[in-house]
Amino acid sequence: MELYPAAEHGIAYIHDPAITKEGDCYYIFGTHRRFAKSFDLLHWERLDNNITRNYKTLFKDLWQSWPQQETNPNIDGNMWAPDVIWNPSLGKWCMYMSINGDNYRSLIALLTADHLDGDWDLVGPVIYSGFTPENVGKTDVPQVLGNHADITRYQSLTNTRINAIDAGINFDEHGKLWMNFGSWFGGCWMVQLDPTTGLRDYTVEYQTIANVSDPYYGVKLAGGYWNSGEGTYLMHYGDWWYLFISYGWLGRTGGYQVREFRSHSITGPYLDEAGNPAISTSKVANNWTTSTGIRLLSSYQWIGGPQQDGPIEVAQGHNSALIDSDRSIYMVYHTRFANQGEDNYQTMIRQLLPTADGWLTAAPFTYQGVRAGQSHDKLLHAEQLAGDWEVIVHRPSTFFNDKQGEHTRHQEATADGTTGINMPLLAHVEANGRFTLDNTQGSKDGNWQLLQDKSESIQHIQLTDGSDDYEGCLSFLPDDASNQLRFCLSAIGNNISLWATKI
Repeated sequence: MELYPAAEHGIAYIHDPAITKEGDCYYIFGTHRRFAKSFDLLHWERLDNNITRNYKTLFKDLWQSWPQQETNPNIDGNMWAPDVIWNPSLGKWCMYMSINGDNYRSLIALLTADHLDGDWDLVGPVIYSGFTPENVGKTDVPQVLGNHADITRYQSLTNTRINAIDAGINFDEHGKLWMNFGSWFGGCWMVQLDPTTGLRDYTVEYQTIANVSDPYYGVKLAGGYWNSGEGTYLMHYGDWWYLFISYGWLGRTGGYQVREFRSHSITGPYLDEAGNPAISTSKVANNWTTSTGIRLLSSYQWIGGPQQDGPIEVAQGHNSALIDSDRSIYMVYHTRFANQGEDNYQTMIRQLLPTADGWLTAAPFTYQGVRAGQSHDKLLHAEQLAGDWEVIVHRPSTFFNDKQGEHTRHQEATADGTTGINMPLLAHVEANGRFTLDNTQGSKDGNWQLLQDKSESIQHIQLTDGSDDYEGCLSFLPDDASNQLRFCLSAIGNNISLWATKI
């Protein structure tokens, strides 16, 4: 048995998970050729195909033609973060796999299959990175830029010397096919593909505009200037395109986390709730501790009830998402744990819930087989919400460091059960990261009210603290530790996300 199986005992262990669905079966494809399938999103089994069995033969020519170097002679461990999409023009499933090499000499390759549980055919490379004047002729750069193009700018790690990894594939509302990609340093980008081939659309040209577009890498999506940021994932839901990007790096103490932005256009610009752009225009020290982007998850531990003895998630990142046939949204990501070793990780699934103002907030508990909204009739009366609540705030400025992790923080809130009556949410924030919700501390009074359903299944709530509004979703979900159904709340406001569960 391999050291880290793709799935064992029903649990998935996959880095950089990309989720998709064919028929009634869900599939996850991830880094290091770890694939799994499930019929209920709960019990996963390993999926094997010719990529897992015969990758050295399948990728031999491609590997030798570009990423292979003396410093990195073997392809083992260099097949990263695939994304998979159904292409109706080809009548095929298309997988976009990163083949990684040293010195950013990487490429993204296209493979196709008739079914997700079958074998894959290698079509060819889609885009390259790490090229220099000496080797650029081995790539398609001359085809895009011309044989004598100046490629100086592609040698700058603060500009467009990127790593061609972490592909994400989407059709936009007009049927155009796009691939987003990139990581750290020179930022994340996107180019248009030809749906009839699945490869780059060479008829589409891009201008050289700083922090906007590049002739080879297309439209700038996020990051740049040596700032962290990888694993971009785009999803269209309602009136918005949502951008998820992982800041930090994936180690337990690396600050790995998912940030959220949105735009009305697939090409951006993507902004957070405060209006901050996803694109960087300068170097920011430790950008994973800044307030740019809504942080959806942080390391946490529920203190009250059966949750207190559960594992403490840290370093959640590189997510994908699936809009299921019933319009439920599932966010899939990998996480490590505060109380386990560095190499222990797991693939996790949570629902994403749309707030009344159109942001997506993560459910406080991982998916346990009950969808938010299945029990929405239990949330129709405000008095049912009265009582004490434990609250977790996903602060953007903190991360687990083995010494003082923010998972030790917990808060309590009290709702009086009457819509509009004082509920001083966030009325007082103490230096130790806790806040107390009562009428005796702080100078700001707050209130809360249930909102009329907009989705017919998710009950919305608005929480007010002085001038700041928090739009949230109420649900009745089983917790992770005991599988006991509990009232819970996810909300976003003032560029901050928070969770609460009734004690």
